[in-house]
Order: sequence, then structure tokens, then C-alpha cells
Amino acid sequence: MGKKDKNKKKGKGAEKTQAKTEKKLCNKLKKELKDLGEDDIESIVAQIEKEEKKRSQVIELQVEPPSRRVNFTFVAHPDKDQLILYGGEYFNGQKTFVYNDLFFYNLTNNTWTLVKAPGGPPPRCGHQMVATSANKGQLWVFGGEFASPTQSQFYHYRDLWVYHISKKQWEKVAAPDGPSARSGHRMVLVKKQLFVFGGFHDNLRDYKYFNDVHVFDLETYKWKKLEPVGTPPAPRSGCCMTPLQDSKILVYGGYSKEKIKKDVDKGHVYTDAFVLGPDKHDPNKYKWQQVKIGGQHFSPRCSMPVVTTVNSSSAYCFGGVFDTEDDEEDISGNFFNDFYQLDLEKMVWREMQLTGKREKENKPRRRRKEDGEEDEENENGSQMDTEQPIVEPTIISDDGVFKVTIGPAATSSGDVGSKTEEEKLNLFQPSARMNCGLAIKHGILYLYGGMFEDGGRELTFSDLYSIDLKKVDEWKVIIEDDSSKMEWLGSDSESGSDEDDSDESEEDSDSEMDTD
Repeated sequence: MGKKDKNKKKGKGAEKTQAKTEKKLCNKLKKELKDLGEDDIESIVAQIEKEEKKRSQVIELQVEPPSRRVNFTFVAHPDKDQLILYGGEYFNGQKTFVYNDLFFYNLTNNTWTLVKAPGGPPPRCGHQMVATSANKGQLWVFGGEFASPTQSQFYHYRDLWVYHISKKQWEKVAAPDGPSARSGHRMVLVKKQLFVFGGFHDNLRDYKYFNDVHVFDLETYKWKKLEPVGTPPAPRSGCCMTPLQDSKILVYGGYSKEKIKKDVDKGHVYTDAFVLGPDKHDPNKYKWQQVKIGGQHFSPRCSMPVVTTVNSSSAYCFGGVFDTEDDEEDISGNFFNDFYQLDLEKMVWREMQLTGKREKENKPRRRRKEDGEEDEENENGSQMDTEQPIVEPTIISDDGVFKVTIGPAATSSGDVGSKTEEEKLNLFQPSARMNCGLAIKHGILYLYGGMFEDGGRELTFSDLYSIDLKKVDEWKVIIEDDSSKMEWLGSDSESGSDEDDSDESEEDSDSEMDTD
């Protein structure tokens, strides 16, 4: 007994030491903040929320398009011909601005409306938002983070909000037992339930990545933590997460980092895929299973946004970034602007190649053979090979709950309307970027904003494009970005003239890359 009590005392002593250390760090931080003229971030957030509660009237303003931003949320209106944008952040080289504005973009008349509704959430980025047509339309927002202007403080949220579209009113949902504070997580809606997975928490002294799964029931307003069987994905943030048919959910890729030694971290970009679904024998239990995705393979990356079609048959991704670590402290980002489709039924990746508009359609016409069959001809009379070999997906696992398949590798050779490399270069494509917004409405995909790094500079976009997913002929420019008008107050070294400062800036940028 004495030995047990002694161990208890040791435990209490360690807790007291840790508490004293935390108190010293807090006092030190407060002194540093005072020197910077900055308040404690929890006080800042509390004051903002207090001011939002004072708002009593709805203000709707027709405005110019949203300002430059990244790590925002961008969804299609559940009922109207509109797109909805909420939150995000912008860094001008000296200060960080975090937003809580709510925009509605009218697709018919090409106008933006800013809605300031009573009792809204405090500003955030790296959060998640989903839309549902239930109860005359709702927007559900969970988590995210707020950064002080100097980036000396970060505050992670664990709050859940719902915006009632018809009432134009925000509501903070007080439901216990929800996920811990985090950003960079993912959230999808499946049969009146919100599924939250992953994310990370960073307080500048330490960080943690998550792979837990939480479910919020939209009817009972209750959280529940799932304990799925099977091997789960490793803890991560910034992954692709999309609902499948039969109440299943796909998780692909993501990012995490680990400490190598003091002040040195190593990032890891994932390329694995997992399916989460109800257990066949008990619908209240869930199971993880790792799967392989076939088709075209592409470079590893994170911060690649994904958007899913209404029927959950396909998902679309654009861009992303991969950090190249030349040594422990030299990190640079390789950004992408390629456009991919994921067939969610066959689990096959396919790069979306633009066909381009033709001045004269080269439609094939039919020529009847002597035996009664028909061939297709081009306008010049040459015969087209219309018979393509059919390659069926291969089943590699079937345990009665999941049937895992590897789809055939997609190829562009032999495709009707395929372009030469020279022709492809002449077709416009949005520039490379990470964490842009993607939304689909009536078969049209819309892309907004995002961020690109040029040496130590962060180029944040405010452009908007669209593409018809049936034709995939060309990207249409709705709002053109003029980077010459972008404010950048960083030092000259951040544009690449001073290698040491540039490396430091890139490391700072890498720490922000986790936010979505």
C-alpha cells in the first residue's frame, strides 16, 4: 500500500510541475503579447462572439466578389441556383486576416450578396461546412481555427453551428461529447448524420493529429464517438473525404508531421485509401477497411479539395501541393493544377483532359455495311474504330461487408477527341494552387480562390472559374485574378533574394499548410 501511495504522490508532483510550467509559459506569452500590443486570443474570440450576439437585424448587401482567401468553405445551395462561401483567411506578408463573412453567389445574374445575420460564429478558417435542404435549408459548420494578426497565437474551435437559410439566422448548437478542438478535419453528410474525421490541433508548443470519428445526429442533436473495428487510417489532416453509396465513406490521402528533434519536424503525405461503413451484422457498428484505387496514378499531394456529385457516383479534385524537403530545414512546395475525376463505383482515377471547342463539329456519320452492320466515318470518310476493349474491374477482396475492386488503368490513347501535347498547352487551365473551393451545381463545377507560394511569397487568389462536367471542353473565366493588385508587405528576402529569410518564411508557410 505504501508503495502505491508513493506512486500517487509522484504522479501528483508531476502534474503540479506541469501546471507550473504551463503557468510560466502563459505568463511569458502574455508579456510578449503585451509588447506586441495584442490581447490574449481567447479573450479576442470571446469578445467577437459577444459582439455578434448583439446583432439584432439581418443585413443583406449586394457586394463585389469576396476578397482573396484560402482555407474557406464553398458549397452549392441545396435548393437555389446559388453558391455559398463562408470564412477563410488571408496573409499579406505581415498580418493574417481571418473572416466570418457569408456570401451567396447568384448563378443566374452573376451577383454576390453578403449576409450579416444575428448571432453568427466568430471568424475561422480550416473549418468544415455542409449544406442540406432539410428544414427549409441549413448550413452546418464545425471547428476550424482563428489566428491572431501576428500569427503568434492560434485558437482551435470545437463548436458546432447551424445557419437556417430561410430564417437567415445562426444558431450555436450546445451538444456535449463532441470532437475535441481542431482544424483541417473533414465532415460529410450521410443520411441525416454529420461524420467528422481527423484534423489536428496546434498551440505553437505542441501539436497533435487525429484519426477519430464522431457522428452528429441532425434529428436528436446528439454527438456520438464511433469505435470502428478494423485498421483505421493513420492520424491526418487535409485528406479527401467523400460519401459513397450504401452509407459508406471514403477517406483518401492527407498530411501529418512528426518531431524529428527539437524545432525540426518531418511531414508525411499519404496516398492510401480507406472505406468506413456499417457492419453487415450490426448497422450500429462501423468497420474500417483499406482499399486500393485503380486508374491513373498521380504525384502525391495534400490540400487537394474534393467535391462529390449529388448521386455520389463521382468525385472531382483539383490541384494540391507536395512539400519537397531538401534537408531538415529547407522546405519548398510543388504545386499542381491538374484536374481529376474519381469514379466512386469502380474506384478508378481519371485525369480530365480538356477537349477544347471546335469551330466545326467533326461528328461521325454512319455508313451501312453490306452485311447490314454500321460503321462510323469521319467527315473525310475514313473509318473510325468504335470497338474498344472492355476491361472489367478485378475483385481483390469480398468479406461479405465490403467488396474491394481495383479498376482498370485509364488511358487517353484512342480516345475520340484526344488532343496532342501541343494542343493541350494552348487550352486554358486555372493556375496551380492548394485549398481552392470546389462546388457543383447542375453539372457545372465551379472553382474559387486558393493559394500558391512563389519563393517566400504567398499568392492568395480571388478568381472564379467553371467547367461543364459533361463536355469538359474548356474552363470558363467568370472572375479573372489580377495578381498585380495583390498586397504583399513581406520583406524583399521573401521573394527569394535572401535565402535564410526565405527558408524561414517557407517553414512558417508549411506550418499553415495543415489547416485544411
